[in-house]
Amino acid sequence: MAVSIKSEREIELMRESCKILAKVHDELGKAIKPGISTWEIDRLGEKLIRSYDCIPNFLNYNGYPASICVSVNEEVVHGIPSKHRILKEGDIVSLDAGLIYKGYHSDAARTYGVGKVSPQVQQLMDVTKQSFFEGIKMAKAGNHLYDISNAIDDYVSKFGYGIVRDLVGHGIGTSLHEDPQIPNFRQKRKGIRLEPGMTLAVEPMINMGRCDVEWLSDDWTVVAQDGLPSAHYENTILITQGEPEILTLL
Repeated sequence: MAVSIKSEREIELMRESCKILAKVHDELGKAIKPGISTWEIDRLGEKLIRSYDCIPNFLNYNGYPASICVSVNEEVVHGIPSKHRILKEGDIVSLDAGLIYKGYHSDAARTYGVGKVSPQVQQLMDVTKQSFFEGIKMAKAGNHLYDISNAIDDYVSKFGYGIVRDLVGHGIGTSLHEDPQIPNFRQKRKGIRLEPGMTLAVEPMINMGRCDVEWLSDDWTVVAQDGLPSAHYENTILITQGEPEILTLL
């Protein structure tokens, strides 16, 4: 497994790519309200990305037809935007987005409530987000990769939620998906030792019910098999000599 260590120049380019993506997510978050279509969210996302002279890295990636993955309720990830999919009060929607700035990729995801959501759904979103922060407490040079996985699992399991196993986080840099793969569930092995200069996309995907998922006939949209809501939270981070740097937060 060849995990790339970024140079100072590469880290600066990654920082800028990720900072722009954080701004895009901030604007997209403000647009989430009942009555908007998932297609409109995608159009806005692509327009914002291109306004910074960046390229949406999801568009046409392995044939994916949009710039923003918009996943509603039981959809875990990779939902395809549609003019006919209208968000309504009480839905939750996960936006997964990324861009390329001067050859360097960024990747981040957020889950939003549409209007007022139930306390159960709010807790799912809160736990998913917090599990990312619990995981990256272990994202320090000298620790092992799966220390991150185990910390996420330890936190989420207390709530009885299902941690998606079919999809994982990943390294990122001049490619959207680089080594290593980063599971969000407990591992028996330790994984590689973390080193300064590694850039990683850590992304817990948590189901309210069971962990089992399936792919819809479009070959992209992943849904919770039991039909219960799912949440997704992701940031691109940099391993440093000290605490990890979260690159995709403003």
